[in-house]
Order: sequence, then structure tokens, then C-alpha cells
Amino acid sequence: MIRRFYKDVTLAEIAGGYQVLLDGRGVKTVGGAAQVMPTGALGEALASEWRSQGEKIDPASLPMRDMADYAIDIVAADPAAIARGLVAYAETDTLCYRADPDEPLHAHQQAVWEPLLAAFEAAHGITLVRVSGVLHRPQPPEAMAVLEARLNTLDPFVLAAVEAMAKLAASLVTALAALDARHEDEPLALWRAACLEEEWQADLWGRDWEAEERRARREADFLRACAFARLALD
Repeated sequence: MIRRFYKDVTLAEIAGGYQVLLDGRGVKTVGGAAQVMPTGALGEALASEWRSQGEKIDPASLPMRDMADYAIDIVAADPAAIARGLVAYAETDTLCYRADPDEPLHAHQQAVWEPLLAAFEAAHGITLVRVSGVLHRPQPPEAMAVLEARLNTLDPFVLAAVEAMAKLAASLVTALAALDARHEDEPLALWRAACLEEEWQADLWGRDWEAEERRARREADFLRACAFARLALD
């Protein structure tokens, strides 16, 4: 940690968006670019992180800043490449891979995942293959093309957040569904659905406090990424 080097935190509207100012100086990304946010709401979220610092700056308490840096320095440089990479999560999407039909877990997956997956398919006009067991089966190329086209419509800030959510959930379906959620409690419900198998195993074999802490951190990271995307769209 480093000692806090500023007193005042403000948010300025500038050409292209909003930038956090520390004692009147605009914050820059790790790569040296001006850290300009697309919306005032997202800018204010970053400003709040800087205001909450004490006598020393804790980098771990600036996650929104880190995601903004990634969106500007990495995603914006080649968003099409990020979109192509994300399609791989749809190819092996958690919600499409079920236990064998004779296992109790399969019925639970069907009850929780099938309504979510069916609603996602209807919203995007696609059909995805359900797989029982661990052997990979390719998804329809036309469905993958639709999802890649959707990803290519997202700006770098939203795309960075979707990438974070997809990686955490091992599911592009979950990430895009959370992005489109209309109710505040939907992202959490989607996250918990994506973790269904993990929770099933924990209930079956017992819970370990370290694993529980990891799950809690991943849940917080998923919800933060979803909030980042929504603020970028405001």
C-alpha cells in the first residue's frame, strides 16, 4: 500500500465522458491513457472508491478502477478478439452440461437450468445443445455466430464486465442473462444457478470454510462486474 497523496476527489465531465480528478488532476490507466468513463454513474462509482481510501491506498479496494483500466487498455484495443474468445464459454457453457439422466443431480439441473436456458434461447432466437456427461459436443455454428454478433455490439466497458462474469460463472449464457436482467435480484439468482453443481457437491460431502470464502469472493466479483456493466449503460 502507498500513502494517500491527494485530498479532494471530484468528477469532471470532459470530451468523451467523465473523469475522476484527484486534486484536480485526471486519473490515468495503468497503460497511461486518460481514464474516461462513458457515463456519470460509472464515473461516480470510481470516484467513490478513491474517496473511501484512508491514510494509505489499498489497491485491492479499487476493483472498479481495475476493471475500467482493463476495458480501456486491453478490451478497447481489440474488442472483436475479446468477443471471439468469449464464444468459447458458450461452447462449453455450464448450463448446457448436465449429469447423466439417472443421477439425482440431473433432475435438479433440469428444474433450475432449463427454464433459464430456454428463456435465453427464446430471447436470442437460437437453440443450444444440452449434453449429459462430460464428453464435449459442439454447439450449432449459427447459434455461436448470433452470440458473437451480440458481443460485438457491446462497448469495451460492458464487454469487459461480461468477460469477467462469463469467466467466473463458466457460462456466457449466465453473463449475458445477467446483463439483460430486469430485476435487481436476478443477477444473484443467475449466479447461484450457475453454481448449482458446486453447491450440490458441498451439500453432499460437507462444506469447507476456505471453499466457502472462495465462493463468497467469486459471488461478490460477479455481482460487482454486473453492476459495472449496468453503470456503464446508464
